[in-house]
Amino acid sequence: MSKSDIPHNIAVPRDDRVVPFQIEGLDVRGRVVRLGPAVDNIIMRHNYPPAVSSLLAEAVALTVLLGSALKFEGRFQLQTRSDGPVSMIVVDYDAPENIRACARFNVDELEKAVLAQKACTASLMGNGHMALTVDPGGNMKQYQGVVPLMNGSLEEAAHHYFEQSEQIPTRVRLAVAEAWDAQTGAPAHSWRAGGLIVQFMPSTGGRVTPQDLPPGDVPEGATVAEKPSEDDAWLEAVSLVQTIEDHELIDPALSSEQLLYRLFHERGVRVFDGLIIQEKCHCSEERVRNMLLSFSEDDKRHMADDVGTIGVTCDFCSTHYSFDLEALLASEERTMPSLVHEP
Repeated sequence: MSKSDIPHNIAVPRDDRVVPFQIEGLDVRGRVVRLGPAVDNIIMRHNYPPAVSSLLAEAVALTVLLGSALKFEGRFQLQTRSDGPVSMIVVDYDAPENIRACARFNVDELEKAVLAQKACTASLMGNGHMALTVDPGGNMKQYQGVVPLMNGSLEEAAHHYFEQSEQIPTRVRLAVAEAWDAQTGAPAHSWRAGGLIVQFMPSTGGRVTPQDLPPGDVPEGATVAEKPSEDDAWLEAVSLVQTIEDHELIDPALSSEQLLYRLFHERGVRVFDGLIIQEKCHCSEERVRNMLLSFSEDDKRHMADDVGTIGVTCDFCSTHYSFDLEALLASEERTMPSLVHEP
């Protein structure tokens, strides 16, 4: 679509959808994600405290923004490990549509942060690292990029990743909120998340100057090369993105197409077909059974409770599976290959 193709009252707004777009006048490409039931289902399965729920929803939005760029049906994973109250976040995105996520946190440290009014993203995560892993599947090699978390936001970590690993000028905006009941003013226990990513990808070479990695300790008196100046088109795109309000990214009454028209209509924005996102875990009774069968008999006996049952709960979707120990051992014996004795 060109700018004349996007009227103000375009499409009925749709949640759980990623919309790719391109602004030819600025040599910018990007994506917008709006998450409603998908992110709400993830949070409600775990019944996390609000501060953890908000952080996890933000991580889910970022993961979908990044993972939806995959050109194949592989897996993209975002994982954080840090020393803050929320010590770990894992978000799995199975392209092109399935998302699942979970978090680990210290209850006491979280309560202290909330009481001290320090329950922001940076304080909850603290110092550590964020790993982004692309798994194409099959025999193809995985790729992983790791960036530090230094009391910063997920947006900052994403910017650092693209600057360090991809060297593509990139800006990310994320927003999360809990929906409120308009009638009573009480929380409706419905979470929403949204995000936007723009990247400067000029069609002509020479407009993006690769930056050298820091050389380490600079000797006294040495001259440090100045940071290359940024392209005017990219500066304009960044300035437009910075005008986005959080409520615009999560407002159910505002479609992604309408938001893009607001931002970029003067430059012309082309919108492409969107991708539908759903919350879905790929755990199953068969997968869990096969996992248990990989353990030794002694390990399985230690896992069993007093009545001979092994219970396993999926960290992502909280589904609980129960297996009878003796039945597992018997099935293992039946599947073991028999020895063939030569005469």
